Amino acid sequence: MSMTTLLVMASIGSVGAMAGALGIAAAPVRWRERLLPLLLAYSAGTMLAAALLGMLPRATRSLPGMQGGLVVLGGLLFFFVLERLLLWHHCHDSGCQVRRASGRLLLVGDAFHNFVDGVVIAAAFLTSPELGWAATLAVVAHEVPQEMGDYAVLIDSGMGRWQALGWNLLSALATLPGAVLGYLLLSQAQSFTPYLLALSGASFLYIALGDLLPRLHQQQGRSWLALLMLVLGMATIVVVRLDAH
Repeated sequence: MSMTTLLVMASIGSVGAMAGALGIAAAPVRWRERLLPLLLAYSAGTMLAAALLGMLPRATRSLPGMQGGLVVLGGLLFFFVLERLLLWHHCHDSGCQVRRASGRLLLVGDAFHNFVDGVVIAAAFLTSPELGWAATLAVVAHEVPQEMGDYAVLIDSGMGRWQALGWNLLSALATLPGAVLGYLLLSQAQSFTPYLLALSGASFLYIALGDLLPRLHQQQGRSWLALLMLVLGMATIVVVRLDAH
């Protein structure tokens, strides 16, 4: 896979997700309130399936003994600590826990998050094209509602609409250097790829199980529709994976 292809995929994962988020944010409030739980459910399905059907099986086949499981466990602990430090946040609405005075801190955390997403996409594509597509799709599905939440919080922190849009776009572009760095490092040290895939799978599991699914339990009404979107997200990754074989 060429660097150009990787940068295109990373751009889809960042700028494309932000464009989708802004498009949904422009919709009437009543439609956003209905769409958000469905987006979260679809996102959770894609992330769970990408981790459990792609990243983790690939990683554990290459890592001997308990190494794969230990890396996943270590990754879960690592992301827990990051979230406690507000460097790894998941904000999907204007009422998230990041307060008004923390708008700039949110941007730092979001840029770091997007940088890691770029590394994840690079590791997945260097493993196989179908795994790269699955990872990119899961990133986009998660980033759309997150960028919506980030934008709302930045507006609430006192920024103007264009200022919030500009800073949010800048943080989204952090996906690109993450993808480039991941590509350069892993091209030279292929032995690290299984470890990075295990960490990537741990991050997807942490977000889906620790944040997205609990949020869905808090939603009122139409739980069957959220369940349908959850299954649809899983099915999308299955189709992507099967279509490549």
